Amino acid sequence: MADQAINVLKRAGAVMIVSELILKKRDGYPLTCSDIEHLIAGYVQGIIPDYQMSALAMAVYFRGMNEEETTHLTRAMVNSGDTISLKDIPGVKIDKHSTGGVGDTTTLVVVPLVAAAGVPVAKLSGRGLGHTGGTLDKLESIPGFCAELTLNEFKTAVKNIGAAVAGQTIEMVPADKMLYALRDVTATVESMPLIASSIMSKKLAAGADGIVLDVKVGDGAFIKDHCSAFELARIMVETGKMDGRQMAAVITNMDQPLGRAVGNALEVEEAVLTLRGEGPPDLEELCLTLGGWMLSLAGKVSQPEQGKATLKKLLDNGAALLKFREMIQNQNGDPLIVEDLSLMPRAEKQVSVKSRVEGYVSRLRAEAIGQAAMKLGAGREKKDSLIDPVVGVTVEKKLGAMVKQGDILAHIHTGPEKEPARNTGIEDHERISDLQNMILSAYEFQDEPFEVPPLIIGDIK
Repeated sequence: MADQAINVLKRAGAVMIVSELILKKRDGYPLTCSDIEHLIAGYVQGIIPDYQMSALAMAVYFRGMNEEETTHLTRAMVNSGDTISLKDIPGVKIDKHSTGGVGDTTTLVVVPLVAAAGVPVAKLSGRGLGHTGGTLDKLESIPGFCAELTLNEFKTAVKNIGAAVAGQTIEMVPADKMLYALRDVTATVESMPLIASSIMSKKLAAGADGIVLDVKVGDGAFIKDHCSAFELARIMVETGKMDGRQMAAVITNMDQPLGRAVGNALEVEEAVLTLRGEGPPDLEELCLTLGGWMLSLAGKVSQPEQGKATLKKLLDNGAALLKFREMIQNQNGDPLIVEDLSLMPRAEKQVSVKSRVEGYVSRLRAEAIGQAAMKLGAGREKKDSLIDPVVGVTVEKKLGAMVKQGDILAHIHTGPEKEPARNTGIEDHERISDLQNMILSAYEFQDEPFEVPPLIIGDIK
């Protein structure tokens, strides 16, 4: 009973202190390092209630945080759980992170590509909630592939092979999981400092010496305008630098899907084609750009452009493809898929989406394509939704393409619905017709040709 009374008094005292910190941030004053450490530690320990942390998140949403506050918040979140040390692995270890988009297959290409150049890549990834699966979902569409490695298995793979992609442990950055869930239901997700600390806490906890960020902007990204994308990139780069990491960010266009494939097994196949030198030009260009920055941060080259040239040779001579094969085999996947893509699981049928008009594609809304893929089962509408690895959309006509009436714009990869939760009672032909219309609505056309906006918008270092 005495311990219970002490805990009640501690909680009451914490609530009073937090109310003062909420007031402090509400009125526009910066929080100190000790303020932020108190808040995060108290919240993770269950001393600070959700309603107070929600109020603080809203104050941050309106008042923002300076660079020091954001760095202190990120460090406090990192220290809320386990961290990984990669110091016993030789070389400069590099990580890469994307803020997410439609058809974003870059990790599957960049990791083996950079590892083939002799730079160790230690990549912890997650599962997707949205239009398609996350990197782990994509890799797990490879027969037998295991993304759940122990910490020792993960580090051994990076040390011996030069690369590993695995899931985060539940003990890493618990503060982020708790705070994100709270932000998700309190309309505070879009706060730049909170976004930056959420992303960077996970990256810093993973132990890499350098991090390259791919910040997406446009219709298919959660950031829609260029100014916000550059601001987020700047904040994350500065946060990483203040923690002693080598940092760079590339801002990239997500107004249309990246590459052609949107779906898990489909994106793995596209990654293999890209590693063969047969992939979509935009996906190859982005992978070479990001990889060039990774080689630059690792000190392998003096400039990212030199890194791009180095990596292009590794695509052309097959070294990157062999490294991907080695990664797959090490994580119990079927390595033969890199030679024979028919070994990948495939959808039962394809349905064409044909143009009803003629003209040049002037708009291709990435978000609509992503939503169509999600409705097929390629992504998760809810956290407990099951993913169908074989379904998705492949885009045949992209921005700037000349299209005639009746030309195929895209293919829908589908089959009988297997998940009861997704069975809406709508007949299959009606469902496919709705999806065709959704994809058609993503396209706009104009009479005259035009210059397609660049994929790479800018960079920050």
